[in-house]
Amino acid sequence: MPVRFSLDSNVLVYAADDRDPARQGSALDIITRAAQCDCVLTPQALSEFFHAVTRKGIMPRMEAAEQVRDWITTFTVTPGATAASVLTAAQASAAGRFQFYDALLLATARDAGCSACISEDMADGAALDGVRVVTAFGGHGVIGADAVALLGG
Repeated sequence: MPVRFSLDSNVLVYAADDRDPARQGSALDIITRAAQCDCVLTPQALSEFFHAVTRKGIMPRMEAAEQVRDWITTFTVTPGATAASVLTAAQASAAGRFQFYDALLLATARDAGCSACISEDMADGAALDGVRVVTAFGGHGVIGADAVALLGG
């Protein structure tokens, strides 16, 4: 049975960043394959992508805005954070389980029916309210084995 999942902003950023060609290629492959699956994006991931790539000089603002528009057209986008998801994130962060914005992304993904999130910087296998973190990359920048399984092999 297919699993609904989301992508963390760092996977989106790696797709635009040509400083690590192996990870860039893998990130592009993850996004392409995710578009064929039951994958949703959160407004938070899209906004973090825009902020990161423009702040780091990876993309000009207009190009980054066009990329966000393309992803909004390609993927279902969740409605965004609710009061309950903000509280969940605050509690998880206060308990030292996650950084606040990572927890907020997971809680928002949970509200959209996701049971996994592909990420590069959260701990593989960590979970928040039933949303499990799946590492995006294995050694040498290739797609991680659990991410490959989530993307349909």
